[in-house]
Formats: sequence, structure tokens, C-alpha cells
Amino acid sequence: MKHLDNDMIANRLTPAFPTHPGEILKDELESRGVSQRKLAEDMGIRYTVLNEILNGHRPLTEKTALLFEAALGVDSEPLMRLQTKYNLLTIKQDQSFMERLSKLRHIAALY
Repeated sequence: MKHLDNDMIANRLTPAFPTHPGEILKDELESRGVSQRKLAEDMGIRYTVLNEILNGHRPLTEKTALLFEAALGVDSEPLMRLQTKYNLLTIKQDQSFMERLSKLRHIAALY
């Protein structure tokens, strides 16, 4: 029996821990032997900003994604999709916010 991609269980799984795009970029730098300080200098950003992105403490912005694309040849669009998914999965782990959404959905169902 042939399954469509949308029917596959693996396509409906949500990771327990979201992946920040900085993790991917950090692995890329390490595999290439690129210094964070040198890359920050080449990209025209502060080392601390680069380091915070690579360690998942600062979000990747459209501008920094494009800078990584220019400097490393890594496509910016998948990086931004990964950042968006990371943001959504992270906020869904906030129980108080999820309760707020639940209440709002209940109100919206009444309209």
C-alpha cells in the first residue's frame, strides 16, 4: 500500500526538543574549521552576537541568515524556517501561554 507523505506518522511527529538554527551553523563552522571570531569579523557583526546565535541564545534574523548565506553559502530560507519552527515549538512548551490560547479558542468557538 502506498502512503502519501502527509499520511506518514513520521511527518506528524513533533520533536521533544526544538532545533535552533545556530546548532546547525555551529556544526557547519566546526566541520569547516572556521573560527567564530574570524567569521564575525568577516560578516561585520560582533563576536558576542555570533556566539549567542550559534549557542541558541539569540534568534537568527533575516539579516543574519543572509549574512551566513553570503559568508558560508548556506541557504538562508531553510535556516529561517528552522528558526520559525524553533520559536513555535518553544512557545508551545510555555504552559501558561498554552492555557491562554485554550481559553481564547473557547471564546472563538462561540462566535
